[in-house]
Amino acid sequence: MANGTPTREDALALLKEFNQDTGLIKHALAVAGAMKYIARKRGEDEDKWEVIGLVHDLDYEKFPDQHCKKTEEILNERGWPAEYVRAVLSHGWGICTDVEPQSDLEKVLYTIDELTGLIVAAVLVRPSRSVLDLTAKSVQKKWKDKRFAAGVDRDLIDKGIEMLGVDKTELITDVIMGMREVAEEIELKGTPGAG
Repeated sequence: MANGTPTREDALALLKEFNQDTGLIKHALAVAGAMKYIARKRGEDEDKWEVIGLVHDLDYEKFPDQHCKKTEEILNERGWPAEYVRAVLSHGWGICTDVEPQSDLEKVLYTIDELTGLIVAAVLVRPSRSVLDLTAKSVQKKWKDKRFAAGVDRDLIDKGIEMLGVDKTELITDVIMGMREVAEEIELKGTPGAG
């Protein structure tokens, strides 16, 4: 960690130290890509937002029953800044922590964590299997079908959207755009235009 500030390399190394499951690693990369894109759009610190996205589910593979709490321990032991630790804890608000999202960064993380899952599911049923030709309209159509990606908590996403005070279509578009930037890493480049 240069000057006490965690880098993308630090976050990736830590992510891979605690996670071997490629699905969890790709989820972290998808969230990080969306966080970075949204930070850039809002004039915020892209690197910080991306790094927090990478480590938000750090403990999920090895310690699912201690989710967020174990990440807090790991990050504190390694001297991570308190602001980063708090942001990670806030994404579990009302589920496994009582740390309510306060900053824009925390509210975005809380909201898009589940949303990336819905977007991945929407991509995987497309003939192209590509995030590069996915639209917000297509995701919203799937959103309405409660049987589709039934594990995605749509109420939580709506709660986050309300906290952020943003338009749902715009947020979905932003997350798609961020995921496009990491399409290769998350294996959702597919074959745009196919089908």
